[in-house]
Amino acid sequence: MHGGVHARPGALPRIPFLPGAAPGPSSPVGRPGLGAALRRSKTESHLRFGPPAAGDLGKRPHREKLRVAVLVSKPTLQSEHGVSLQSGHSVLEGAKAAGFQISADELASIVESRDCEKLAVHGQLDGIADKLATSLTDGINTAEYSLNQRQDIYGVNKFTESEARSLWEFVWEALQDTTLIILIACALISSVVGIATEGWPKGAYDGIGIFTSILLVVSVTATSNYQQSLQFRDLDKEKRKIFVQVTRNSLRQRMLIDDLLPGDVVHLAVGDQVPADGLFISGYSVLVNESSLTGESEPVVINEDNPFLLSGTKVLDGSCKMLVTAVGMRTQWGKLMAAITESGDDETPLQVKLNKVANIIGNIGLCFALLTFVVLSQGLVAQKYLDGLLLSWSGDDVLEILQHFSVAVTIIVVAVPEGLPLAVTLSLAFAMKKMMKDKALVRQLAACETMGSATIICSDKTGTLTTNRMSVVKACVCGNTIEVNSPRAPSIFSSELPEAALEILLESIFNNTAGEVVISQDGRRQILGTPTEVALLDFALLMGGGFKEKRQETKVVKVEPFNSTKKRMSIILELPGGGYRAHCKGASEVVLAACDKFIDARGSIVALNNTTTNKLNGIIETFSKEALRTLCLAYREMDDGFSIDEPIPLRGYTCIGIVGIKDPVRPGVRQSVATCRSAGIEVRMITGDNINTAKAIARECGILTEDGIAIEGAEFREKNHKELIELIPKMQVLARSSPLDKHTLVKHLRTTFNEVVAVTGDGTNDAPALREADIGLAMGIAGTEEMLH
Repeated sequence: MHGGVHARPGALPRIPFLPGAAPGPSSPVGRPGLGAALRRSKTESHLRFGPPAAGDLGKRPHREKLRVAVLVSKPTLQSEHGVSLQSGHSVLEGAKAAGFQISADELASIVESRDCEKLAVHGQLDGIADKLATSLTDGINTAEYSLNQRQDIYGVNKFTESEARSLWEFVWEALQDTTLIILIACALISSVVGIATEGWPKGAYDGIGIFTSILLVVSVTATSNYQQSLQFRDLDKEKRKIFVQVTRNSLRQRMLIDDLLPGDVVHLAVGDQVPADGLFISGYSVLVNESSLTGESEPVVINEDNPFLLSGTKVLDGSCKMLVTAVGMRTQWGKLMAAITESGDDETPLQVKLNKVANIIGNIGLCFALLTFVVLSQGLVAQKYLDGLLLSWSGDDVLEILQHFSVAVTIIVVAVPEGLPLAVTLSLAFAMKKMMKDKALVRQLAACETMGSATIICSDKTGTLTTNRMSVVKACVCGNTIEVNSPRAPSIFSSELPEAALEILLESIFNNTAGEVVISQDGRRQILGTPTEVALLDFALLMGGGFKEKRQETKVVKVEPFNSTKKRMSIILELPGGGYRAHCKGASEVVLAACDKFIDARGSIVALNNTTTNKLNGIIETFSKEALRTLCLAYREMDDGFSIDEPIPLRGYTCIGIVGIKDPVRPGVRQSVATCRSAGIEVRMITGDNINTAKAIARECGILTEDGIAIEGAEFREKNHKELIELIPKMQVLARSSPLDKHTLVKHLRTTFNEVVAVTGDGTNDAPALREADIGLAMGIAGTEEMLH
């Protein structure tokens, strides 16, 4: 597992996102109004730093004021950090000499101010691409000299980091403790008086002893905090290891976001984070969540009329290509980072509570110490007053007063549990270090506090319990079922299929996909996309299909990407001879329900009667019981009067076939589930997959027992409160679940049943449940790219 461990406020921190900063929509030069800035400040403070801890409320207002100041005061950034924010830019001579016709600041200002007029002045998208010496289809030239020039002029996609705090800064911080200051004063006085009265070295023993204890406490505290800060810096570096798909020199490839440059053509899909500021090139149904920038939860439609994409936002729906225009410190988020850097020194909720306890005990100890000092000293002072010698003090009198003071200080030292917060810090830091060795990146130390208290784990299936390396192992086309038990099996199968059925099958797989088959730099064929897309494309290639050739035969004119609500992906193709054809793929029961015809063994299209429907449903059930994820492929010829402006039809399709995709269970999962159960932790599976597939995987993992219940999301959400109270304790598998189903289950477990719930998630659809849970585990490499962190 490679991701992040997050938590709820007051117990565990929540999932951090990577926010950006955007100009207000009404601002002609990109300066937001105060109201927008305040909303953005509040939102970004919550998302970037996590919700305020119990003892951190005093720090937050200052941090939020600083954010507002940065957002509304551009001259500050310009003067202090050298970030040019002027509206009128001149083309740099260096840029001209390198073959570029637009300066970095001018380029960044177009997206920053969402200025359509300025974009038109530069010749729209094509003009920007020409001035950046790039191609909207082939990307930038990858010659080393060219890349270095582009990097020198436009910068790199990295943020300026604050200097690491030195060990001595942590030592100085540790010395600010009130108790230690009292102890230092006591040690100095004890040493001076002791040496004066008893001589060296006997008189210095008490002072040296106190100084030694101070040194021990300060060194341990400072070293622990210093190591903790280094671990957080390592974690921040890990968070930047995000890959995106980029086209360079006509080659589509995976690349670290740190390597992006202006002029790059980036491919974005559902769930991706926009890695830099840029302009929309082409795409379908693109919705972007800009709440981290504007504070508004309403998604923004990105198209030719509104082509501005900003760093740090999230793609909620659709897919598109983006031309990068600004990277690193010239993006909206980068300019905010110029003045505000993330702090990793917030105290955990448990530390806050323990420090409060220590302060209360310390105050009580201080009162008793003062009372003791007054009681012990009042006799001597009263006697001096009665003898009229109040202003005359001998060495013995001073020594007696000092002894009384030492007794009082001893009471304070004994009363204040100085080691308790220190012990908590050490134990949490140790726990975090151990988890990092297991590739579990802990976002805040507080996440370790209740990890051991979890009573329920709600786990995703794909990529968490399974390997997320999928392949087609069974297929049913034209009524014929094949087992793909060797690389040659698909080609043999394709030779037995009617030609018309094979052609339509390959057309469906190669066109109705978010993946792509590319040739890598070393000349090898590579399939890019989600594991499901990769499995389907690999199957089609093994059947002898040609990806590029098939894509060139028709033109994709409309796409409705897959999402967890529709559970299907649909496209419209414009045919060479005119007319349109729709292709659909997705959850087998959903797509099959939309079909009224199918292709028989002779390749003919016949009506789908009850007998054939039952047979196909039986095949789906058989595949599912074998722990296969099933997908149904279908198509429909569109009527002559169809317009691409109309929505893609939901009915009237012809079933092409059903494929069964295997996603093997991870080694050791069954043992891990058994270990959790023996420790009193219940593991529940929540997945969007077919219920039969989910049950088969759950049994294989040891999650579903004989007395357990497996239920589909549609049935679950129909239950009333009373029925849910009876159902949830026995429920072990929730299949075909929506994001809100997962959220509802987690909420009931936490509130109604008082469970401590841990949730794993690997996509944007898991965000509601991850936020609701006590412990959120955001899957990175093991799952898909999470929100993340």
